[in-house]
Amino acid sequence: MKRAWLAVRSAWCWTASGVFFLFAVFLLIPLAMFFDPRNYDWLQRWFCRCILKLSGAKLRVERASGFDPARTCFFIVNHVNLFDPFILYSAIPQFVRGLELESHFKIPVYGWLMKRYGNVPVPDVRRPSDLKRMWKLTGDALERGISIIVFAEGKRTVTGRVDEFEDGGFRLAHHFGCPVVPVSVVGSFEFNRKDRWWLHPSLITVCIHDPIETSALKKAEIPALRDRVRAIVAEPIDAYYANSSDFPD
Repeated sequence: MKRAWLAVRSAWCWTASGVFFLFAVFLLIPLAMFFDPRNYDWLQRWFCRCILKLSGAKLRVERASGFDPARTCFFIVNHVNLFDPFILYSAIPQFVRGLELESHFKIPVYGWLMKRYGNVPVPDVRRPSDLKRMWKLTGDALERGISIIVFAEGKRTVTGRVDEFEDGGFRLAHHFGCPVVPVSVVGSFEFNRKDRWWLHPSLITVCIHDPIETSALKKAEIPALRDRVRAIVAEPIDAYYANSSDFPD
């Protein structure tokens, strides 16, 4: 009976949030054609919060005292499910865009919106010319005061734990002299996981940690920075599972 109710509830939440998402997309298209996305950033955030509520997620945000919302930075985040962009856009108190696979930009309508909104395409084939273009677009975004979200694992977790991080986002941050801000998304795996379609009613906590400066680092220190940031991101997630038996079936 419990599984049947969860299936019915999940179907309803997917339908409600999906219909609202389509409504939001078709409203944002004309806005994106004529206006700077910064001018209606509040509306995008409201859409994201509504999608989370309709899907059954509650959001709590914890910010470290050293975090400065006014500083342009790289947010290094664990990747859990398809709702991560809505969660982060609702939680991070500044104008942000993300590194996103270039193949996503080929999706009709969605790809055009992501390009218009300033997301940075990460080439599927890492040719030097494609990587150079990615670095240029990243630099252009930073010069405009746009912070960048990086899913450093490069894929969604299948265990709920934080996987190994890739170097790319850290090399970009070091090159441009920007601080990196570790961000932990806790409880989202219970809400929705990659290998199942169910949506569990859940409280999701986003922990925004203190920034870590990169400008004084040497290139040889990037792997140590990567491992340090991964440990910071993983700590509240590991603690959550150590103190909770509420792990999805």
